[in-house]
Amino acid sequence: MTEAEALIRLQELDIQLLRHASTLASMPQQKKIKTVELAKRRVNSELNKIVGQRKDVETEMGDVTSNLDYYNAKTEEVKADAAARQENYRQIQDLEASLTSLAKKAEKCEHRLGELDQSLSKLKLAEKNAHLTLDRLDQQREALDKSFEDDSAQIRREIVSMNDERNRVVDQISPETMERYDAARTRFKGLAVEVLHGNVPSVCRVKLQPASYHDLMHGPEVSECLYCHRILIVRGPLDDEEDK
Repeated sequence: MTEAEALIRLQELDIQLLRHASTLASMPQQKKIKTVELAKRRVNSELNKIVGQRKDVETEMGDVTSNLDYYNAKTEEVKADAAARQENYRQIQDLEASLTSLAKKAEKCEHRLGELDQSLSKLKLAEKNAHLTLDRLDQQREALDKSFEDDSAQIRREIVSMNDERNRVVDQISPETMERYDAARTRFKGLAVEVLHGNVPSVCRVKLQPASYHDLMHGPEVSECLYCHRILIVRGPLDDEEDK
């Protein structure tokens, strides 16, 4: 295989590989997989918020419970201290005021604990539902992956085969020419190589002037189009076939 033949075959393989990649990307499972992954990101984001809120509530419940325990213990301490000694009227009033204050603080703590307990129950339920949703989405993703693998098996086998052939073809092309090919393939969106049919390049279709045509026909087999600057195969197999 000449370098010119290798370049033409390389472009054929690359175009077919692009078509196969496009086919795989457009399969219905791929769109559904993207939808599932988007849903998972949203659920995970919401789950992180829920977990953060739950932890905040649990922390506050711990603080409020500690305060309640302190007020209850202080109440018992005040009662025990009063029972242990004789109090005058003034001291009794101070004792009652102290007990009243402690009772109000304890009541406030109990009320807040009730609110927090309700919030915690709702958050735990939301967290559980989020995990259940993620489980369902994981099952959907697994089923879609299996369906995609089954439906795309033939295309993926062809891709492997063509990549193997591509590697063999690249071995027939010099590094300098491959560098030109890669640059042209990027610039021209896959159509890096054209073949000269008569005095007309196969892609840009700009007819060569007689002098330019003469120079090309007496130059190397792998050249460059004077107009579009793609790699130009001057005397390639397609050109020979057309001349017959």
